[in-house]
Amino acid sequence: DKNRKLVDDKRKASGCGFEILSESVMESASDTKTPQGVLCVVSMEEQAADGCSSRDPGQCCIGDPGIESIPPLILILEDLQDPGNLGTILRTAEAAGVTGIVMSQNTVDIYNPKVIRSTMGSIFRVPFTYVDDLAETIGILKDKGVKVYAAHLKGKKNYDEVDLKEPTAFLIGNEGNGLKDETAALADEYILIPMAGKVESLNASVAASVLMFEAARQRRV
Repeated sequence: DKNRKLVDDKRKASGCGFEILSESVMESASDTKTPQGVLCVVSMEEQAADGCSSRDPGQCCIGDPGIESIPPLILILEDLQDPGNLGTILRTAEAAGVTGIVMSQNTVDIYNPKVIRSTMGSIFRVPFTYVDDLAETIGILKDKGVKVYAAHLKGKKNYDEVDLKEPTAFLIGNEGNGLKDETAALADEYILIPMAGKVESLNASVAASVLMFEAARQRRV
């Protein structure tokens, strides 16, 4: 029929295969209750951006030191498990000007469909990498002149009292357990996010957002 011929013509023009599905097949193929009507199968890239690989996480997040650019602003995520949190962090990271995201191997899969939807496209624009050894990676970033901060109850200064205009990385821990003690110990400095009431901690994505946008605010001044 006319629609089928149109599909065939578009398939030939695009070089990509696609099919029109019935509503029942679409509902079965989708992982959401109310799919938007378009599904695709794509190959995962080994690198999210040029130079972004676990072999050189510093290159991923800092780039070529010979090229003048904004000071690095990096998130280091340890064992985050909630796909909505990770997606929100990526989306917020782009808005705040983060230059790269480093994740432990036990962090939720960034290609999880819920993560991808939550990023609203930021997954295609924010450099990221998974690393086998988070401690080694933090050491590499320190060697490249990045100062590493961890939000921690032992902090002596509030997050808005430190200089975030310099090359900066924030450590963000697991939703339930926070940062491992050995990872937190690698921070150059502990900082506090002051809170009123009886609240003891913030959601991981909220805490990350507070820190990222404070850095963005300082860099606009």
